[in-house]
Amino acid sequence: MIFRSGSRRLPALCLAVTTAFLLSACSSPESGGRTPEAQRPTPDVGFDYQIGGAYKPPSGVRAVSRDRGDKPARGLYNVCYVNAFQAQPDAVKWWRTHHDDLLLRDDDGELVVDQDWDEPLFDISTKTKRARLGSIVGRWIRGCADDGYQAVEPDNLDSFERSHGLLDPSDAVEFARVLVERGHAAGLAVGQKNTAELLPKRSTIGFDFAVAEECQAYDECRAYASAYDDRVFAVEYRAADFERACRAWGDRLSIVLRDMDVRPAGTKGYVRRAC
Repeated sequence: MIFRSGSRRLPALCLAVTTAFLLSACSSPESGGRTPEAQRPTPDVGFDYQIGGAYKPPSGVRAVSRDRGDKPARGLYNVCYVNAFQAQPDAVKWWRTHHDDLLLRDDDGELVVDQDWDEPLFDISTKTKRARLGSIVGRWIRGCADDGYQAVEPDNLDSFERSHGLLDPSDAVEFARVLVERGHAAGLAVGQKNTAELLPKRSTIGFDFAVAEECQAYDECRAYASAYDDRVFAVEYRAADFERACRAWGDRLSIVLRDMDVRPAGTKGYVRRAC
């Protein structure tokens, strides 16, 4: 996970798609008929990962992921990044003031924090709290749709791994279902972000595609490709892993090499290559 600068519906006719590289077919009702007109990305399109700050997409890019605070790129397939399972560091005061009980705490009453990114975890341990969090995060997701995004990637699906046993995978699955419902209700495709161990639950949750960081480094690209019929945006952060990914999957998946801080083009340390 990278530091960022920031209801059920019946199946319906597909919305018209104005960009030629998108699939226009309706999603199948995988999870109890829950999937609406969400538009899934086409496999193996030129991709750029811009969650650290938006910039002009390089030549050949037809899909881009950006932070929800940035506007989508005109004419491209846009994935909206939402930190959905943890609180951004600059928003902790707001959460503690308005929704303190929705932050996960240990037996001593201390916040449970993702130490790598200084982000407190959301407490998704009960249905009531998942519903309240879903209302808040759902407004962010609706905002992505209102801004013109076609899809959303809710990050930190794996936060249960950093909860010291206070959360478990079933909590993540249930909250992800809430978020997918919100995304589909807004007309967005919803992507699974990392957490390969939950691939067997993808139909239960209702995910439409995947955003997989370092799937080559962790030998997970095949699993994501199989699960999502190659609808995978793969991000590698080491050149050697990127080169291996391109050799193995470059004709099937959308693969990009980025610097670890996903800096905008023109800033020191910026790295970006594509297969």
